[in-house]
Amino acid sequence: MLLLVAAVCIAPFVASWALYFFWQPSGRINYGELVEGVTVPLGALATATEGKPFDFAQVRGRWVFVTVDSGACDDYCQKKLWKMRQVRLTQGKYLERIERVWLVSDTQNVAATVIKEYDGTWLVAAQNSATLKTFPFRDVQRDHIYLVDPLGNVVLRFPKEADPSRMKKDLERLLRVSRIG
Repeated sequence: MLLLVAAVCIAPFVASWALYFFWQPSGRINYGELVEGVTVPLGALATATEGKPFDFAQVRGRWVFVTVDSGACDDYCQKKLWKMRQVRLTQGKYLERIERVWLVSDTQNVAATVIKEYDGTWLVAAQNSATLKTFPFRDVQRDHIYLVDPLGNVVLRFPKEADPSRMKKDLERLLRVSRIG
């Protein structure tokens, strides 16, 4: 009887140990692709609209959506900017913990209508900068929206034509469990 009681008590421990070391779950709950080991470098860049200095240190301590695109900003670019704005607006009480940055990858001028439409987004002239080269991509860099954590690490890369409701869920989970920012 004593051996039976000991086996019942020890069995969950042995089973959990075996699962931890020998079984890897095949599914995941995040929509965005996890990015590991990439930190956004600090350093002054110019804002694309006013030429004032911008440094990612200004947005440290906040979650940051980042997109890379041309200053000409075609329809796809505007869709990405719209998604970043809308996902941020859906966060309610966490709204102030989120920033948006658009790294302009060329010397094209940004249209005044786009600047007005996406007011609150940092427009940063980043052509030929090390910062621009930091963001990992598949195929084309402008395809993605990136999420940078409050410590400056790139944590998620959303796919081309990302679903805003699934982006929202990823961000909600991160904001809920994060004690930083």
